[in-house]
Order: sequence, then structure tokens, then C-alpha cells
Amino acid sequence: MVREDRTAWKAKYFTKIAELFEEYPKCFIVGVDNVGSKQMQQIRLSLRGHGIVLNGKNTMIRKALRGSLEANPALEKLLPYIKENIGFVFTKGDLTEIRDLLMANKVAAPAKAGAIAPVDVKVPPQNTGLGPEKTSFFQALQIPTKIAKGTIEILTEVHLIKKDDKVGASEATLLNMLKIYPFSYGLVVRQVYDNGSLYAPEILDITPDVLRAKFMEGVTRVASLSLGLNYPTKVSVPHSVMNGFKNLVAVAAVSDLSFKQAEKMLEILKDPSKFAAAAAAAAPKAAKKEEKKEAAPAKKEEKKEEEEEDDGAGFGGLFD
Repeated sequence: MVREDRTAWKAKYFTKIAELFEEYPKCFIVGVDNVGSKQMQQIRLSLRGHGIVLNGKNTMIRKALRGSLEANPALEKLLPYIKENIGFVFTKGDLTEIRDLLMANKVAAPAKAGAIAPVDVKVPPQNTGLGPEKTSFFQALQIPTKIAKGTIEILTEVHLIKKDDKVGASEATLLNMLKIYPFSYGLVVRQVYDNGSLYAPEILDITPDVLRAKFMEGVTRVASLSLGLNYPTKVSVPHSVMNGFKNLVAVAAVSDLSFKQAEKMLEILKDPSKFAAAAAAAAPKAAKKEEKKEAAPAKKEEKKEEEEEDDGAGFGGLFD
């Protein structure tokens, strides 16, 4: 089989990038450090039908993007992020779901000397199963140990490696001896490209509940500010009306004045036993409402069963 020359291969690569950005409105810029070819193949299989993974040299990716700027000027936003070891994941699906698929395809890996630790590494207290001849090795790492039944036992939890620190040769050797694989590697989402917009992946963690809570927090602050300034707004007027009503009831309670809306409350203030009677009378009504809610689904199920029985009888009559 004759291999195509490099010029033709580059031309096809440039065309492929342009076509992918034209066909797919969304993509991830992902870091591919420490991801092997076998793991990459597994990721491609898991994304089949959901997305396409594309890797390449940064110089070629930049050249391809610059060549597509005339047709799609928004691609210029991607150029500053084409650095280090990166790739693209193109998709038409839900970005959060695709991100979760990528996160699920991480593989546990041993600590290697010289690597930067992505997480803190702690060694729990345990019996290592190693012989006493290794004691000096633990002493060099300042790990408290004792000999129990002829083997070395770690007495307390040890914070062996801190996040973003370089893994030393001794730490890597110890973790390998203990068969501890503290790191996990996979595609890491760095930026999200969505219909011409570029944003950080943390934005995908914002759910409707978070937005609703933030909005209500803003409404509360506006209402508090409006009440403090005595400046009426749509969000503060209900509070102002309620506060005014409370003030009127308070005036009525200490004077001979009264008005229709305050009569029941004034009666309760004069005779607190009426409040207990009103609460006791309201309790059965609330219980009846709950019973009705619980009974409604049961009635629907009974009706469905009756309909199914009727359908079955009618169907059987066709063959009598």
C-alpha cells in the first residue's frame, strides 16, 4: 500500500478541521497529557455516536484555524488556547453529558518520578507486608513505622506528596511497592466552544437550581436596599404593604380603633384560646386534603385496571 505524501496528508487534515467546525457547532479543547493510544481508542469508542476526537500538532491546528477565519471569524478566539498537548472533541449533543463521558474514561496510573502531582497523595496507616530490611527506606521519608509480625506497619497517615509538587524518586518507589496508584489520567476539558462563544468548563456546572438561587438572592438584596432607602420598587412593595399592615394591627391592638381585616387577629390577641381552637379546626382539613391527594392516584389505577379488564373481555369475545 502506497503511503500518501506529506503535502496531501496536510491538505486533508486542514480540510477535515474546517469541515468539523462547519458541521459541529460545539466542541471542547481538551488536554491529552499522559493519555496513551489504548486509552484514546477507548475514549473514541465511548464517544461513538456522540462526538468525534481530533488530535494534531499545534502548528498545523493554528494554520488550519487561520485558514478558516474568513468563513468563521469566531475561530480566532481559539488561537490563544492552542498550546501544550491539546486536542478537540466535537459534538452536537449536550455538553454536560459529553463532559461526563470524558470524565468517566479516566484510568488509574502509578506515580512516576518527575511528574507533577495533580492531587494530594496520602498514605493511610496499614501493614505494608514488607520485610524489616526496608525500614531504612521508610525512615528516609520520615514515615513512622513499627515491626508487627515480621513486617513493617505504618502507624499514622502520611501526607506524602502535595498537589502540584514534583514527584520524587523515593516517593514514586514507595507508592509502587505499596501498589498505590494515586493518579488518574484522561482527557481534561480546558475550554468550551459553543456556537462562537468560548468559556471555561466550570460554567457547565451551573444548573437551573443554581441560577434560580442566585436570582432570588439578587431579588432579596434589591428588596432590602429599597426598604432601607424607603424607595418603592416591584420587589419591595409587597414587603412595604405587609409592614404597613402589621403597623396598623399594632395600633389597633393598643387602641379602640379597628378595621375589618384586623378583626380576627384582634380577637385572638384578646383571647389566645381561640388561636388553639382555630389551629385544631384547621388540622383535620389539612389531613383530608392529604388523604384526597393520596387517594387520587389509587382511583386512577383502579380505573386503568377496570379498563384493561373490559378490553380483555371484549377481545376474547371475538373468538367465541
